[in-house]
Amino acid sequence: MGNPGGVEIIVMDGSTAATLSQILPLLLLTLIIELRRSALHQRVSRTLFGLFFLVFGIIETVLVLSIDGTLYPFQWGDLLSALAIFTLLAMIFVISFIDPGPRREGPRGRRDGGDR
Repeated sequence: MGNPGGVEIIVMDGSTAATLSQILPLLLLTLIIELRRSALHQRVSRTLFGLFFLVFGIIETVLVLSIDGTLYPFQWGDLLSALAIFTLLAMIFVISFIDPGPRREGPRGRRDGGDR
């Protein structure tokens, strides 16, 4: 793979890493939706959720860096992609704890109060 230092770290083959890096975020999104739907997110501590998101982000970052077949040396595009995914996971974590606020009924029973 052209590493002048001769050190290569391989976690898994590139096609498996690519597949997992695409499937795992969808599973995370499904998990978040189900947690919100069941209101389970209100019974589990934010620290535990934060730890889960941190571990998930690290795993996802390793998978994205491994898409070309090696974890190290990595390509800069892989690193930027991994950082973007990690940032989006952090945003999802923060947003998942924002409560929507009180429900307001409009003049026709609509939540937004509009007359569309």
